[in-house]
Parts: sequence; C-alpha cells; structure tokens
Amino acid sequence: MIKHLRACNEIAQRAVRRGHHPFGAILVAPDHEEVLLTQGNVSVIRHAESELARKAADLYTASYLWDCTLVSTLEPCAMCAGTQYWANIGRLVYGVAETKLHELTGSDERNPTLSLPSRSVLDSGQKGIQVFGPFPEVEVEIIAPHLDFWNT
Repeated sequence: MIKHLRACNEIAQRAVRRGHHPFGAILVAPDHEEVLLTQGNVSVIRHAESELARKAADLYTASYLWDCTLVSTLEPCAMCAGTQYWANIGRLVYGVAETKLHELTGSDERNPTLSLPSRSVLDSGQKGIQVFGPFPEVEVEIIAPHLDFWNT
C-alpha cells in the first residue's frame, strides 16, 4: 500500500497547486493494484475522501466496493469516515494520523480538526471495515506539503 499512499500524496500536492488543502485519496480495486478513482481536496466541506466515496457509490455496487480500499494521505475525519461507511468501502488505509495534522495546524481556522479517530467512527457501525494506518515510513513525505501550506 505504500505506493498507493505515495500516489495519494502526489494528488495532495496537485490540490495545493490548485489552491486547495493538501489532501489526496484514491480508490483501489479488489486486486489491491488497480486505481479506480482519484480525488484531491475540493473545499473545507468537500474533502478528498468523502468526494471519492460519493463518486464510488454512484459508479460501483455496494458488494463490489466492499472489496475495495480507500487510501488517504491523512486519517479521514469523522465526516469522511462516515461517508466511507455509507458507501460500503470495506477497507481504509491512511498514511498519517489526524493527531499529527493537529500538531501542525493547531487552532488554524482553515482546519478545525475533530478529535474523533476514524477507527472510532467506523467501529461504531455494524460493518467490519478494516483500518490500516498510520505508516511511519511515509510520514515525512506526506507531511511535507502541509508544512508550507499551514504556515502561510
């Protein structure tokens, strides 16, 4: 999944070049290789993960999505985890924990983080969505686009 996390980070960097927050997500097929969808952050309420999950739900059946993986640069917020839940995407992989992002942004009004881990959101439901992350081996590279973004 490391290569997919790096691909998400490229999407996040592209989002920054377009004037958006540095978040990226991809949907990986059941074969764990093919990338079905990609999405960068759009706005404060149109996050990469939730936009991707909505598109996926429109394009694929719930049974197919159950065998897919949503890969994200950072741990999805409660809204995004909930959208993944309702879209029926069976696995989540994220590179960096939300707590690390909060360390960078502090009380920045552009990212008023919720202290609610995605695992808590997903474990509150009736589906057994698998969650993998964080991955320390990619933390530095995933955090890199955030360092300049949140300090401007």
